[in-house]
Amino acid sequence: MKLAGKVALVTGAGSGIGQAIAQLFAGEGARLALIDRDEAGLAETAALIAAAGGEALVQAGDVGLTGFADAAVAACAARFGGLDVLVTAAGFSCGGTVTTTAPEDWDAVFRANVGGTWLFARAAIPLMTVRGGGAIVTFASQLALAGGRGNSAYIAAKGAILSLTRTMALDYAADGIRVNAIAPGAIDTPMLRRSFARHANPEPIREASRSRHAMKRFGRAEEVARAALYLGSDASTFSTGTTLVVDGGWLAA
Repeated sequence: MKLAGKVALVTGAGSGIGQAIAQLFAGEGARLALIDRDEAGLAETAALIAAAGGEALVQAGDVGLTGFADAAVAACAARFGGLDVLVTAAGFSCGGTVTTTAPEDWDAVFRANVGGTWLFARAAIPLMTVRGGGAIVTFASQLALAGGRGNSAYIAAKGAILSLTRTMALDYAADGIRVNAIAPGAIDTPMLRRSFARHANPEPIREASRSRHAMKRFGRAEEVARAALYLGSDASTFSTGTTLVVDGGWLAA
């Protein structure tokens, strides 16, 4: 098993990509701390892990709130003795251009995406340093590299995560901590479905997005989870500060 004896913390573990990562990591031997604001989703993920013989600690809260990350990481360390892998999969999107996005929505998107990544990394890195290293997997988007319409706050936040990933990789390489990002394409998750539902006529938008991928389909959460396993495990020991694109050919099309 690729994560035998490891402790991993996954934000956004209540659904979609985060849930798929948590299940895969548990199947590869990791003990899990599961973070999400969706208590029902967290309970579902924990039940799936338990049914497969895994072990998980559940903590519900908003990843962008100051203090929650410190408490969540401390609880993980108290339960499992430390932390080896951090995956910051929690995300939030509101849609809108720069002129139609309300300031409070802009702030909420940045707080969840960028703030959640920063706060959990800030709390996790000292524990990883004590253990002689670790791996952090952040989440950007193919839109941070290609651009996109009608989602300015989200795209800007994901671009900020790419820059944050690179600077953390440089700052903590000497501590044995690797920091890499995943840039997924459109993945069939509840978040993607909610983004389509914001449109008065979502079907043409959905079809245009699907067709934009060279593979002519949306990705599956488990396909992204396998990329996270690569970056979070010893299979990627010479990778840091980079972005792994899992986009079905979106950027190539």
